[in-house]
Amino acid sequence: MSSRPEKLPWQRIIFLIFLLIVSSGAVMAIVIFTPTISFTAGDLQTGDVATQDILAPSAISYDSTVLTEQQRENALRSVSSKYTQADTNIARQQMEHLRAALAYITSVRADEYASEEQKLTDLAALQGINLSQDTALGILDLNELRWTSVQQEAIVVLEQMMRNTIREDRVDDLLRTVPNLVSLALPAEQAVIVADLVSAFIAPNSFYSENLTEAARQQALEAVEPIIVSFAAGEVVIQRGEVVSEVDVEALRHMGLAQPERGWQDFVSTGLLVLLSAGLAIIFIRRKPVRGNNTSSLLMVVFLFLAFLGLGRLTMPMHVLAPYLFPLSAYALLIASLLSEELALISVMPLILLTVYGHPDSGVLFLFYGVSSLFGVLIPKREQRITTYIWVGVTVAATGAAIITTFHLIQPEINLVELATQAATTLLNGLIVAGVTVLIQYLLAPILGQITPLQLLELSRPDNPLLEYLLRNAPGTYQHSLQVANLSEQAAERIDADSLLTRVGALYHDIGKAQNPYFFIENQIPGQIDTHDDIDPADSAAFIIKHVTDGLILANDHRLPNRIKAFIAEHHGNLKTQYQWTQAINNVDGDESLIDASLFTYPGPRPQSRETALVMLADGCEARIRSQKPDTEDQLRFLVTDTIERRISQNQLDDTSLTLLDLQIIVDSFIASLRGIYHPRVDYPTLNIPTEPTKKVHEDASTNPPDAHSS
Repeated sequence: MSSRPEKLPWQRIIFLIFLLIVSSGAVMAIVIFTPTISFTAGDLQTGDVATQDILAPSAISYDSTVLTEQQRENALRSVSSKYTQADTNIARQQMEHLRAALAYITSVRADEYASEEQKLTDLAALQGINLSQDTALGILDLNELRWTSVQQEAIVVLEQMMRNTIREDRVDDLLRTVPNLVSLALPAEQAVIVADLVSAFIAPNSFYSENLTEAARQQALEAVEPIIVSFAAGEVVIQRGEVVSEVDVEALRHMGLAQPERGWQDFVSTGLLVLLSAGLAIIFIRRKPVRGNNTSSLLMVVFLFLAFLGLGRLTMPMHVLAPYLFPLSAYALLIASLLSEELALISVMPLILLTVYGHPDSGVLFLFYGVSSLFGVLIPKREQRITTYIWVGVTVAATGAAIITTFHLIQPEINLVELATQAATTLLNGLIVAGVTVLIQYLLAPILGQITPLQLLELSRPDNPLLEYLLRNAPGTYQHSLQVANLSEQAAERIDADSLLTRVGALYHDIGKAQNPYFFIENQIPGQIDTHDDIDPADSAAFIIKHVTDGLILANDHRLPNRIKAFIAEHHGNLKTQYQWTQAINNVDGDESLIDASLFTYPGPRPQSRETALVMLADGCEARIRSQKPDTEDQLRFLVTDTIERRISQNQLDDTSLTLLDLQIIVDSFIASLRGIYHPRVDYPTLNIPTEPTKKVHEDASTNPPDAHSS
């Protein structure tokens, strides 16, 4: 559950109010004093006689208020039946029922004094669920690990199902989809058990509402789809000598060809738009205080907002194609990559509205910029890749071209030349958006303390001085870091985390070991004296823990970004050095009260992001697999699962957003990667060779070494 936002200090409130007033005034000045058109047909009014032919300067489609009134009578017939929103209390209730049933089944399974027939009888007595004989037997036959997997999967599947809106008449249809939601990682017999358990607790959570239906009928009168009037570029709007009608005036105003002198209406309408934008900013800051209280982030958003608004309104009058060339979508991509997607989507809409306000093609442009920005921000992507921005630019271009084509196709007469010209302009717009985004992000990211894809690629190069230092001083740690980087990167890809950041962070997470490499087993030569054997466990733990602080010192000396430093500080969280801790406990005959636990505890903090958590898990799993060398995949899976479960039980993942599904994906990814690294080796047979021709045998052996499988 979300906690209540902390109350801002009065100095902060004054600063935010001042910034809001100044930025709102700047926005209003930009909108009022920057015209969005360069052509006018004068102040024609209804009843005037046109003294010349008036042509549409560009293709336009708009909503006709006059013609729309004729369609309101058909509104009521278009209203469908309404249902209540999904009741989350029902979902919670069913989840509790399922948990209770699972607990009951667990207790029946654990009854050591009951026979199998008695257990089957007890399961049959379970209220709210009818288990078939085969299902009940299957449940009793499962071992504890598989039963735990079945319980977890049943809870996950039921939660997925109950998150949907389930109407009374759709329950049977949804029940047939339950088996499709069960994880394919489970064997078929376990999947059947999960489906049977979940199906018993699926219940409708949405019901027909007469009140909502009646309210929708009333609202339909106010929500009639408007009549769209379209003009092609160059089409005659009013002929010379024709009396101007109300419909003509409406068309001229939508085209911006009949603008009266600026009056109080312009100031009021502009003020309302600015007020709405300011209100949206206030709501967002109140809902997201952490982001809103960051002064540099706030100033960055205001600067980019004003810059794109001013440049956009100055660019539009230059040419009929200028609005389709201006890279307004780059603002949304910048805010999404530098701050957050939510802020980008919320702030780009008022920016677009204020930029196209007063333009003859404002409706088309609003959709052109709005839909392009939405696709640019929301499409599945990996922002850490430079090529991603190219594909985002292509997506923005394709989306814009689709919007332009859509509006051209609904016109009475399609102007293919104009369509091709505007579509080609939007393709160029996409490339400009990508270029502007990469350039400005590279310039602004350091101000916000962030790291760019270019920086990450530079840090990942093997010839980086710090990585070369690690390779020279601690080659074993270097190889370990490479393995951890591979493990964590693959897992990051699967859970849609920042894979490049994860890989680079993993490369540097143990950099502090280069200061005292021989205190770490991966750097010790076989047969060499262990440096920890003859020292006190507390002193030994101090040397081990020191690699975190040494790493941070090296990171500061080499000016690594804060995001990379986080991997160094967080990859052990506040865990204990288990080996030394166990030694110390044994030395005092198990009396923990005689030992200062802080001497054996890493300084932390615990992982604060999914990326640093991945490196913690990969670090532990790789070290444990390398140490214990499992012979089978079952042993490998047990070691990986046990390592991650220990981190969970020690509360090391509490500050991250990793879900149970993420953790399962991580386990599968680690196992797949480790299986390829630590696969079994070929056991070469021994040749039965006579003992006398020894010299010949040695010669053969020296000239015919084993093949590559022996590596």
